[in-house]
Amino acid sequence: MNRDIDISEISDGKIYDSADMAKLGVDDCSGCHSCCCGMGDSVTLDPYDIYRLEKGLKKSFEELLYKNIELRVVDGIILPCLLMNSEITITHNSNKALGSVTEKEACTFLDENGRCSIHQYRPQICRLFPLGRIYENGSHKYFLQVNECQKERQTKIKIKKWLDTPDFSKYEAYTDKWHFFIKDLSERASSMPQEQLKAVSMGILKVFFMTDYNTDVDFYEQFNDRLARIGL
Repeated sequence: MNRDIDISEISDGKIYDSADMAKLGVDDCSGCHSCCCGMGDSVTLDPYDIYRLEKGLKKSFEELLYKNIELRVVDGIILPCLLMNSEITITHNSNKALGSVTEKEACTFLDENGRCSIHQYRPQICRLFPLGRIYENGSHKYFLQVNECQKERQTKIKIKKWLDTPDFSKYEAYTDKWHFFIKDLSERASSMPQEQLKAVSMGILKVFFMTDYNTDVDFYEQFNDRLARIGL
C-alpha cells in the first residue's frame, strides 16, 4: 500500500539498511497486541505471505479466504488483506488479576490470550512493524516509526534478524519486484476502462493468489515464473 507521508514527522529521522541495527526489541511484546487491533484493511498481503500461510496452515487460498482473509481494492487493484473480527474477547493476564476484555477489530489469528497464532509465518507487514519501507530507484530502505508501537523499545536488533526471513537476499529482491510491479499497475489503473481494470485485477488474483503454490518447492522460482507469464 502506497502512503504519501513526510518521513521526518513519523520516524527517528534515520534511514536504515537491512544490516543496520535499530531500536526494535520489546521483550516479546509482554502480552501487548495493540498493533493487531483496529487495523481495518491496512494489512495487505503479497504472494509470499500467501505462500507462507498455505505452507504453515496447510490451507489453500480458498480456505484462507473463507475465514482469515478478504479481498479489498488497494490503490485501484483488488488484493487480499487480513480479515479483522468485528469483535473478539481476549483474556488478559497480569500480576494482579486475570480478566477478559472485548477488543474491536482484532486480527482473526489472535488467540484468546491475545497472542499471534501464526507468528512463525506471519505476513511481512507484521514482521516489519514498527519499521516501514521507502522505495525508490528500484530498491528500498527502512525507517523506524516512532509513534506506532505502544511499548517502549529497549534493545537494538539488526533489521535483517528482526524480519526473520530465510533466503534474505532473494526475499529483498522479490519485495522490490512485487512493489514496483503493483505500483506501476496502480498508476495505470486510473486511466483504464472499468472492464479492463476488472479483468486485470482478476488476472492478478488468479495468477499470484488463487492458483495455489507448491509449498514443497522454492517460492521465488514460482513467483518469477508467474511474473514472467502475466504479460502486463
